[in-house]
Amino acid sequence: MSIQRITAGYLPGLRDDEVQWQVLAFAQGGRRLEVSVPVLTGAQMQALTGRVRAAADRHLRTMPVAEIIEAIDRAIARLLDRNDPFRRQAEAWLPVVSGYDADMVRLGLTGFFKTFRAAQLRRFVAEDFANPGVLDGFQPAPKGGAVRAFGPDLLVHSWAGNVPALSLWSLLCGLLVKAPSIGKLASAEPLFAGWFARLLAEVHPPLADCLAVVWWDGAGGETGAGAEGAAALYAQADTVLAYGGNASLDALRRRLPVTTRFLPHGHKLGFGLVGAAALDMLKAPAVARLAAWDVMRYDQQGCYSPHVFYVERGAPVSPRAFADYLAAELANLQRRFARRPLELEEGAAVAKWQQAVEWRAPSGDEDLLIGPVDAAWSVAYSDSLQPLAPTALYRTIAVVGVDSLDAVVPVVAAQREFLQTAGIAAGPEDLYRLAGLLGAAGVTRISAIGAMSMPEAGWHHDGRFNLLDLVRMTEIEQSAEVAAQPFAPYAD
Repeated sequence: MSIQRITAGYLPGLRDDEVQWQVLAFAQGGRRLEVSVPVLTGAQMQALTGRVRAAADRHLRTMPVAEIIEAIDRAIARLLDRNDPFRRQAEAWLPVVSGYDADMVRLGLTGFFKTFRAAQLRRFVAEDFANPGVLDGFQPAPKGGAVRAFGPDLLVHSWAGNVPALSLWSLLCGLLVKAPSIGKLASAEPLFAGWFARLLAEVHPPLADCLAVVWWDGAGGETGAGAEGAAALYAQADTVLAYGGNASLDALRRRLPVTTRFLPHGHKLGFGLVGAAALDMLKAPAVARLAAWDVMRYDQQGCYSPHVFYVERGAPVSPRAFADYLAAELANLQRRFARRPLELEEGAAVAKWQQAVEWRAPSGDEDLLIGPVDAAWSVAYSDSLQPLAPTALYRTIAVVGVDSLDAVVPVVAAQREFLQTAGIAAGPEDLYRLAGLLGAAGVTRISAIGAMSMPEAGWHHDGRFNLLDLVRMTEIEQSAEVAAQPFAPYAD
């Protein structure tokens, strides 16, 4: 069996032979890949941050946002071209490092990249800034005076590897606010961020030194390979944007200086609501098909993936029948996009979840597990209202029959700190009424079922501002403008 070797990361100003490297090994379907990730000393990290900051001062901070968007758009256009070398690399090796089906990755990448074309990026900026010109210079403020937005002096990204190419989102946020950026690769997906940095340098060479991509062992890097470099970087960062498990994020928060702005994105619980209006003989199978896609995409690894679908009674198609439709669609998707083989612990977690469902159901009750126990998907059905709780992931989903969708609101509100995405299939009036109730309960994103795992560009991640949270605003008060007038050359 041949082994492919790839050097990951992106280190402007550092030669490969100056850096220590650690090898991460991956395999899928007879293909083996060794990825060399950089392990930097404290001095090397200091030099790298100095170079990135200086380059951003010279090039990135002086670029109008419109030009930054055009440069990003050229890079994204290449990533959407399946004949481009960078896209070919992504299609070839991201399935190997992630374990996901190659066609799933291909479709997922295309859908993801399309959200970052120029038109979408302009909407992205306008979502956070009523006048995007504040990113380029002082703009008149409605109250008088002027205001300008400045990005971080050094933005550090700590990425998770559960979804391929996830790093693109925060990298683009950093570019749009003109921040020098250094990103920490996830060991589970150490490829895409470095590829994107190289691609951006090709399409717009002045940006080549404005960002870097590094690695160390673990999210916080307290010990292990690269600990010295991690400490040096965190000591200099004024803003840290981090993704991952809640325990890792908490550990990272504790090691940062109190003055460092910390923007964490941790575990979330997604769920769906299916109203009676969507449950006739024509609409219900279509909604079930869309729901299955939300479950299938990246095997529920995204923070927006569903764990429970609450389905309303009283329609021609019952909640139990909807669960059968969903199971049939998951079986169809398994034939098209096979679930990746599970590790021993993952398989044990799925078996434990299935067993809990079976033990929960007394004899003759409507709680049951639908489909073969050894299938690569699993649907649990309950006819009584159940709390919102995580499944075992890997295409395990619960369907719960309810008398009214309103009854679900207090149940999900109990998980307020973990709420993010709710998918809704209901009429317009019910959509807005439920959205108001769910928003008050803590939900921050409401989508169509079928779009739960494909958020729009510019969505308010975890209810926050993607760009506005990264900047600080500098104001020239009206008093300063008035006081400056007597000193003008024309005042005498």
